[in-house]
Amino acid sequence: MTGLLVSSFLMIFVVFTFVLYIYILIDIIKHEFTGYNKIIWILVLIFFPILGAILYLVFGRSQRIK
Repeated sequence: MTGLLVSSFLMIFVVFTFVLYIYILIDIIKHEFTGYNKIIWILVLIFFPILGAILYLVFGRSQRIK
């Protein structure tokens, strides 16, 4: 019973992380950034998927050109 609960939470976490990763990747591609910031954010997201997604949500969105 406990194993089923743990695997359910793990599956929800994996799906949520994947959806967040795709959303942020699309957000980076759709918007313009100054200089090489777009390439840098894409590389950060590729090499550090979870940490890169969190960093982009905290710092990256404010770097977009409005």
